Amino acid sequence: MSRDLLQATREMLAGIQEEVPSEEAALASVSRLREVIGAHARRYYEQDEPLIADGEYDRLMHWLRRIEEAYPGLVTPDSPSHRVGGAPLAAFEKVRHPEPMLSLGNAFDAEDLRAWYDRCRRGLGDVPPAIVCELKIDGLAVALTYRDGLLEVGATRGDGVTGENITSNVRTISAIPLRIGPPAPGRIEVRGEVYMPLSGFARLNETQAEKGEKAYANPRNAAAGSLRQLDPRITALRPLAFFAYSIGPGEGELPASQSDTLRWLGELGLPINAHATRFEDVEAAVAFCEHWAENRDDLDYEIDGVVVKVDDLASQDALGAVSQAPRWAVAFKFPAREATTILRDIVINVGRTGVIKPEAVLEPVGIGGVTVSQATLHNEDYITSRDIRIGDSVVVKRAGDVIPQVVAPIPAVRDGSERIWSMPERCPTCDTPLERLEGEADWYCVASDCPAQFIRLVEHFVSRGAMDIEGFGTRLSHQLVDAGLIRTLDDIFRLELQGLLGLEGFAVRKAENLLAGIEQARSRSLSRLLFGLGIRHVGKTVAELLVSAYEDLNALAGSSLEDLTAVDGVGSVIAQSVVDWFSRDHNLELVRTLDELGVNIRRTAEEAPPEGVSAELAGKTFVVTGTLDGMSRSDAQAAIKAAGGKVTGSVSRNTDFLVVGGSPGSKLDKARELGVAVLEQPAFEALLGL
Repeated sequence: MSRDLLQATREMLAGIQEEVPSEEAALASVSRLREVIGAHARRYYEQDEPLIADGEYDRLMHWLRRIEEAYPGLVTPDSPSHRVGGAPLAAFEKVRHPEPMLSLGNAFDAEDLRAWYDRCRRGLGDVPPAIVCELKIDGLAVALTYRDGLLEVGATRGDGVTGENITSNVRTISAIPLRIGPPAPGRIEVRGEVYMPLSGFARLNETQAEKGEKAYANPRNAAAGSLRQLDPRITALRPLAFFAYSIGPGEGELPASQSDTLRWLGELGLPINAHATRFEDVEAAVAFCEHWAENRDDLDYEIDGVVVKVDDLASQDALGAVSQAPRWAVAFKFPAREATTILRDIVINVGRTGVIKPEAVLEPVGIGGVTVSQATLHNEDYITSRDIRIGDSVVVKRAGDVIPQVVAPIPAVRDGSERIWSMPERCPTCDTPLERLEGEADWYCVASDCPAQFIRLVEHFVSRGAMDIEGFGTRLSHQLVDAGLIRTLDDIFRLELQGLLGLEGFAVRKAENLLAGIEQARSRSLSRLLFGLGIRHVGKTVAELLVSAYEDLNALAGSSLEDLTAVDGVGSVIAQSVVDWFSRDHNLELVRTLDELGVNIRRTAEEAPPEGVSAELAGKTFVVTGTLDGMSRSDAQAAIKAAGGKVTGSVSRNTDFLVVGGSPGSKLDKARELGVAVLEQPAFEALLGL
């Protein structure tokens, strides 16, 4: 059944067109479309076991609504376009909402949002309304009823009219206050979203793996499954959080606007998302939505869009609702980041340090405008803990510039042809037995002469973040190594015109341009060279720390484990890795020959520790977040380093200062929680004398 449903879904997604079909063609397919959407809604809302990604479901629903709008005679009373959520689970007592919890219409781009705003303006007598933008948290909607300030009932949205009584579970969530006020309203219903932070989700899946239990596919499923546990003690162990965003029916005088409602809920002691913002015009709202579409990865929770609401509640009442969606609100949906496809095979790649990484070979699928045919599977434990098999239908996620990854399989559609994968025992390139180091999740090829490792090392060495040799990419790395022109890294600086001209695809200009790029690379900074050498655990930041402590590679080569661990920010694992690398004769020979070939192995003036750094800043750790005025984040980080400070990417108890710009994200909340000093841009610039 599930496999048939998934196949029907794929056929329908492939059949979605720019134009609505003729009424005759629509009549032939719309019943099946409703059936498929209804089946997916039941799996999503009632079983917490979706077969398809949210974006694919949205596309189906949007297509159904377009057909029904074009041909009103085809609309049926039981159409999924009229429903919200799913039926309540039989295991929980039913709770009837005093007012329906409506779903939202969608806007998929700026033009859709402007069109919605124009409809609202016309519906209000051509008066442009102020609007409130709120991040659309990807969790589970709940309604909390408080009487005389005390939590009385907690319920899921269910089908929008009737939900499930989950009061016992809600009481275990520390973010939800058991008492609100003062002053305490006589009776009020608070509506909001229970979600699972990304950091908590990662910890939960680690725990699941340690216990040999199934990992969760995504934070939304984890939150829903946790909230619907029949044993509240299990819910209590899950890292759930909550944001309140509106009120239902209540007694006494209530706020007159959405912005005042949010402020009032916060005063009552309920957690409110700090990014909700009121705007006077739609263009500012468009900019807000587009900003968060680009920057949602700065948050410690998943969002799939922005909810835009008319601020004035009287205007909301005047606009009313159509079907099961309010006219006064719309969800600006972000481009899909997940899709379902078939896992055709699992292959393994050998990294520059010998690490073995499994990679998924996928049936090509479009995600956010990009066709994805390969994705990472991280490591053996990741595959086994999620029971990912060759031939599975899988959920694939692509977020920003992050490499696409297989999130989870869809076991319900298996037909028995799927194959369980296991890590090979030997390196596929050099046939050396693979080893798994104690305490690590990865397997390694430990052969120092493994050809695959060397090709990856060359790719890394010439990459933009390391020696940045223009025109020298993956394909050329393979070509030059396979041709025998590069056997060690220093051979890159021995390449000559005649040798290159003998290769396929090389003409004089191309060869001369490559040699010019190599010549420029001889003077790269020492930290770039150190990073490019591919020493395990030595990334860009660690390379910069080491260069600040050692003036050249020879000095670094002569350092002891104790010397290295004395460098602030360098731990014992990194230090041991550096000592091990310089203990090998062929690596010392590489350093010597690079120096002889004119490659810079000494600290540049820009990398030297700054003189006259104030005691207030020396060694202090900074994190930069948000959008700074007239200064990029990298500029701010460079200024901090020039003043003797250090920069890290996440807030912790070791952070001294958080520098915040506009829309700072969850790092600001974390800093406040830990008592980290927060510097807004004027104070930051004053501290650094900018």
